[in-house]
Amino acid sequence: MSALRAGIIGCGNISGVYFEAGRKFEAFDVVACADMVPERSRARAAEFEGVESRTAEALLDDPAIEIVINLTIPAAHAGIARAALEHGKSVYTEKPMAIRKEDGRALLDLARISGKLVGGAPDTFMGAGIQTCRKLIDDGWIGEPVAATAFMLSPGHERWHPDPGFFYKPGAGPMLDMGPYYVTALVNLLGPVARLSGATRITRSERTITSEPLYGEKIEVEVPTHLAGVLEFESGPIGTIVTSFDVWHHELPRIEIYGSEGSLSVPDPNSFGGPVKLRRAGAETWTEMPLSHGYEEQSRGLGVADMVYALRSGRPHRASGELTFHVLDVMLSIEESSESGRHINLESSCTRPAPLPLGLAPYTLDP
Repeated sequence: MSALRAGIIGCGNISGVYFEAGRKFEAFDVVACADMVPERSRARAAEFEGVESRTAEALLDDPAIEIVINLTIPAAHAGIARAALEHGKSVYTEKPMAIRKEDGRALLDLARISGKLVGGAPDTFMGAGIQTCRKLIDDGWIGEPVAATAFMLSPGHERWHPDPGFFYKPGAGPMLDMGPYYVTALVNLLGPVARLSGATRITRSERTITSEPLYGEKIEVEVPTHLAGVLEFESGPIGTIVTSFDVWHHELPRIEIYGSEGSLSVPDPNSFGGPVKLRRAGAETWTEMPLSHGYEEQSRGLGVADMVYALRSGRPHRASGELTFHVLDVMLSIEESSESGRHINLESSCTRPAPLPLGLAPYTLDP
């Protein structure tokens, strides 16, 4: 399969792994990049041979670039994705796909009209750890799934991030920042959510940065910093999710799935590997299970590569627009439920992503 030419818009911290992915995966090559701060774009182009620094407009106008990898800040995600589709390109966006439901819906509509593909991060659910969990569930190791828990608890990012202010602004917070990993993993394992309820709070209206170079500066908090949701999946299980920037310490799991015949401990959904642990009914201890799939190492870019295979073959892609929009719908509806004091019936749904085949050659997605 010939490599597809890709361009990256947004050359911040996360962009490096996508430039590297363009070297590793056979599906695509990163040939151009752009950033609102031109120095960032030029620095990345100098770092990676064969990449040209351009303006965003020049990148979008290039007919040879077929896919845009959108790594801008969350508030800009929808606008850049829309521009890419309007220029006749498919687009893969870092999480979340947008910060408003109406923008996400509009992107899906535009993709259908244009005949191009839209999708986005996270693609960690395609890694060895969660794909192994998917196989164990599908093969019946825990029986019928009954319930799930998911916890992302931390004291916040102002202690270590060099510029943490945006984590407390619209489009971020613990749910939209980290929730995509957890909700996407749950949807991959159990299918889409039908109904939910939520509760949220802002614990501190102001945060003080204790990292460099902005030590001592204040952040006005504009989004909830502790969110809890009860998720009712279409397939029957009931899930509990909590994301927080207000918790100093805890001993809770990241994700666990509970079935009629046992329990499954799911690894960190922000990573690609294990460990995966299983405890069947009547067992006295947990057993660490061997990983059934590849991509145990840092493999961001899997979702882009999978989209390219879909473009070439016509098959569905896994990190699809429908999946990323459903995840956005779940996350925003938790806050909507808290504000309205009622259950929310999800308007969106999605097809559960197909599992990856076993025995794939490194950096390929199809046999």
